[in-house]
Amino acid sequence: MTAKNDPTTARLRTMARELVDIAITIQDAAAHTTTALTDSALLRALPHAPSAARPAYRALLKATTNKQGLGYAFTGNRLATATAKAGAILGAESLAIRVLATSLRLRIAAVALTHPELTEDPMLTRLTNAAAADRDLEAIRALRTLLKDRGTVHALSQLAPIFGEVLALRALLDENPLNDTTAWLIATGKGFATADPITGISNKAIAILDTGEGAARRIELTTTESAQLCTHGSLLGFLTNISTIGTTGRALIQSIQGPDGVIRHVLHAPGMRAGRPDSQSPQDLLGAFSSAVLSSSPYSRALAQAVTDYGPPPGAELALIGHSAGGAAIMNLAQDPDFCTRHTITHAVAIGSPIDFKHPADPRTWVASVTNQHDIIPTLDGQGAGTCFDLHPDWYVVDYGDSTHLFPHCHSIEHYLANITHDLPEARDHIDERLTPFRGQVVRSQAYLLFDRPPDPDEFPFLTVPTHPMDTPEGTIELPIRSRDGNALTAYFTAHPTTTADLLEDTGLGPAVQVAGRTLIAIHTAWNRHTSAGRYGELHIGIVIPGPFHRRSRPNPPRRRSSITAWPDLLRAADLRHSGNFLIGSAVDTTIVRALGPQLWGGQTYLTPLELRLSTRTAHVTADQILTLRGRLGPGLPLNDPGLVGYTRDAGTVLRSSIRTRGQARLHPAPSLRLLIEPQSTHPLANQLRQLGLDGARPLLCLSATTRQTLRDAAVPVPPI
Repeated sequence: MTAKNDPTTARLRTMARELVDIAITIQDAAAHTTTALTDSALLRALPHAPSAARPAYRALLKATTNKQGLGYAFTGNRLATATAKAGAILGAESLAIRVLATSLRLRIAAVALTHPELTEDPMLTRLTNAAAADRDLEAIRALRTLLKDRGTVHALSQLAPIFGEVLALRALLDENPLNDTTAWLIATGKGFATADPITGISNKAIAILDTGEGAARRIELTTTESAQLCTHGSLLGFLTNISTIGTTGRALIQSIQGPDGVIRHVLHAPGMRAGRPDSQSPQDLLGAFSSAVLSSSPYSRALAQAVTDYGPPPGAELALIGHSAGGAAIMNLAQDPDFCTRHTITHAVAIGSPIDFKHPADPRTWVASVTNQHDIIPTLDGQGAGTCFDLHPDWYVVDYGDSTHLFPHCHSIEHYLANITHDLPEARDHIDERLTPFRGQVVRSQAYLLFDRPPDPDEFPFLTVPTHPMDTPEGTIELPIRSRDGNALTAYFTAHPTTTADLLEDTGLGPAVQVAGRTLIAIHTAWNRHTSAGRYGELHIGIVIPGPFHRRSRPNPPRRRSSITAWPDLLRAADLRHSGNFLIGSAVDTTIVRALGPQLWGGQTYLTPLELRLSTRTAHVTADQILTLRGRLGPGLPLNDPGLVGYTRDAGTVLRSSIRTRGQARLHPAPSLRLLIEPQSTHPLANQLRQLGLDGARPLLCLSATTRQTLRDAAVPVPPI
């Protein structure tokens, strides 16, 4: 049973609501009194008024300022507002504020009846009592103690049911005049909090930073994600879809053939994307904030663009399902008259979203709101578990509590999905019943990547280059090979110089770069996901060298000097670099790229299955019958991806190949990866690695790039000295 259904809490909320009406009446009376006191005509006539009029004026002034009357209750015009703010700074209070504060205390007491932990916990009691009694210093100390003892997450979780009431109390009773309007809005339920209740900084001043007309681009889900999408419409199926696409900056639209044979459509909007605000995704923190505060945001505009691209017929029925910031965004769509003119919005279901002050443009739109009382996100509009207002009697509102009080866990779509599945059968069945027209076979699904503003095409400008055909036994390929998305890992090992001396002999490319008297070996692997030659993986093993012209000025340069000058050069962009890897072997996993190997980098190229799984923390590389390289990468230093330079020797000519890149990389100076050669393997590359003594070795350092674009053109001969 929720707090709203308990008879005692219902009575407390009724009393709190009546006090709000009284406070509003007092405020209106104060406004009329202030108008009379500050009327310019009256003030001009007052010196000449009969003596009987002056006591009446003084009586009005006393009623407006005396604590026994309306208190310090100036309100209305500019002069009265300035006077009221000055009074607030001095700590003066009006009768209306004292009545509202009493209303908020009653709401806290009502919530405490169904959340006894609020009164049983001495730290929470200390904080709420100090806030209610206007003891600023004590409230700050109590909050500091609570945060230190429980941590921010636990403290917010425990305060969530009364979060809005506590903030409103502080804003009403403190001496900051900037947050008074916000406190009044929260306490009276008149509208969304227009400013931060603590500092008084305008919410719109922050939300307006989230700019952009919104954009959406079609994308394909992975095979695993597609298999997890619901195939038959239902509330649980739609919420599972949101869980599947996750908070990754994406949205989903499905078409469903209803029981009556009519095709209807469902828009799925997930919550906030994790991480810091960025200038691309409307699902970031700033986008979530603006979606809640404003009536239109880049997130809602991006969703509208996705619906337009999806192409439902004019007037087609559309259901909107959103979680967290997605719920606020779909409500912004539902209250957009232009959007509702093009589409018939039949349902809007918001899960864990701050939507109390949003109103559908079409009165026929059925709205459902499901919120967990320990989820702090729905309270960001100022109305939480303690509200005494029935803001939307025509909505279906589910406000519940469960044993999980920890935020943000209780806010996750997975937790809401579990609650609705197991703990809220009545609510689940009721929403499903209302969604009956959408309970049919899914006939189409399309995912969209959302943007604040239209992005450049994938290939512009880095991949917009002249191309030329290259014929191979496996077909014709355009060069350079353009990869729109991929990742790569380069691991640097050390080997004994004697094992590499023969490999570099007579190449004219020595000496090798050394570290502490040992030769530096590079193993480079990359997974190219979207390229003009299809998907393919590649593996290259090379000896790091300073470059072909390193010995031009001195016939026998010291080896230590060559190593020192080569290290900085290794991190330069590929088109500017002298140093590189003398390739002693390469492998790819597609026949067409293998056929191109002699043109792309020269030397021997093997065909073998390859796999690269790379994150910011771990790496796992597998080359069938050759090697396995896996482990933790450790902390990394950000830098621009330098790409790759390779050298080979062919018929007396030195060939130089390169991979030009655009993207960010990380340099990991202390990786804990381990290289293992496939046991009993007779593969030439496995034998080569054994001869270098790298079986079981750990890399000296690694260079990783989890996302990048690349250009790979044919190798070119190095001009002779």
